[in-house]
Amino acid sequence: MQRRRGVDAVIYKSRYHTDNRGNQILVADDDGPYRVKCALIPQRSARAEIPGQQQINITRMIVAHDLEGVELWSRVELLGKVWDIVTPPAYHHGERKTRHWAIDIRERPS
Repeated sequence: MQRRRGVDAVIYKSRYHTDNRGNQILVADDDGPYRVKCALIPQRSARAEIPGQQQINITRMIVAHDLEGVELWSRVELLGKVWDIVTPPAYHHGERKTRHWAIDIRERPS
């Protein structure tokens, strides 16, 4: 599906947080998320064959915006599910209008 008519997604940035031991850790920040339209391209998936295994569902999300502050510890809400970012955003600059950011995301097990 094209980006302009694509799927609505909410992308939460990462920020540093001090835990109860005084350590600086990266967490998803609920303040000021990006609300974008994106295109989705399935990358790979694996079914859970036996009880106890997890289903793996990885999808490439293509957005037109520069997503400052989005890293591996960020979070994505898409299609009514929560997804983790697997690869950092990668900028693709092609000919004509093929300029976009690509992010691989993995569905969290439910």
